[in-house]
Amino acid sequence: MRSLSRWGFTAAMVGLMGSALAHAQEPAQAAFGPGEQAQYRVKYLGMTAGTATVTVGAPMTQWGQSVWPIVALAKSDDLVGIYPVKSRYVSYWDAAAQRITGSDLHSEENRKRRRQRIQLTEDSKGAKVVKQKESDPPRETNHELPDGTLDMTGAAFALRGQDLTVGRTYTYPVFTGSKVFTMSATVEARETLATLMGPRDAFRVRVHTEFGGNMESKRDLTAYFTTDARHVPLRMEAEFALGSIVVEINDYKPGRVVAVARADD
Repeated sequence: MRSLSRWGFTAAMVGLMGSALAHAQEPAQAAFGPGEQAQYRVKYLGMTAGTATVTVGAPMTQWGQSVWPIVALAKSDDLVGIYPVKSRYVSYWDAAAQRITGSDLHSEENRKRRRQRIQLTEDSKGAKVVKQKESDPPRETNHELPDGTLDMTGAAFALRGQDLTVGRTYTYPVFTGSKVFTMSATVEARETLATLMGPRDAFRVRVHTEFGGNMESKRDLTAYFTTDARHVPLRMEAEFALGSIVVEINDYKPGRVVAVARADD
C-alpha cells in the first residue's frame, strides 16, 4: 500500500510529537534522558494501522562524539495495506551541544530494503548523505546546511527542552536528507487532552512543515505535549496528501534525570 510506505517519516514524527544551538549556561534538568520509552498507536484514515516506539538509548560514541541514540521503531499491522512495512530510524543526539550529529534509517517495504545515513559535519553546516536501495550501489551526496540544522526527531526533542509558553513560536531548520525547510511550532493553548492513559494536561502546538509529494500537508500538523517539565509528546494529527494520520501515546516510561545546558530561547 503506497500510503504506508513512508513509515520512516512516521517513525521520526513520533518523536514529536530558533535555529540556535545550546550555549554554556547553568545546567538544567533535561526534559528527557537515556532509558525513556514511549509507545504509540498509529491510525490511518481512522483505522489502526500499526505501532511505533521511541526510545532514548544509553550513551554511545558515534563518529567520535558522545551521543544518545533516539531510536524510533515503526511497524504496520499485518491486516492493513497490501504489504508489511517496518522501519528503524536512529537520530544521534549530542546532549551537551543540544544538536544532532546524524541519523540512520533502515526500512523494509514489501520485503525490499533501503538505507539512508546522514552524517553532519562538526560545525553542523554540512552533511554527507548515503542512500542505498537493495541490490543497488550506494549513492553519496553532500549538502550545505544552515546553522543549527536538525532532523524532525531532533527538532521535536529540542522543542521539548524549551520553556513552552502559550502564544510563542519556536523555529528550527530541518534537513530531510534531500531538502532543508524551516519548521515552526506555535504553542496555541493549554488544555486537558483525553489519551489512552487517561486525561493529561497538554500544550496544543501547531507545527508547520514543508514536505513534498505524498507527505505534503493539507494543513499544519497539530501536536500535543505534556505541560510538565518532560513535555512528553502525547498525540500528533496530520492531514497529508496521502490521507490523515493520528499518532497517540498508549504507554510511557521516563528515563533517568540528566543535567545538561538548556537550549537557547
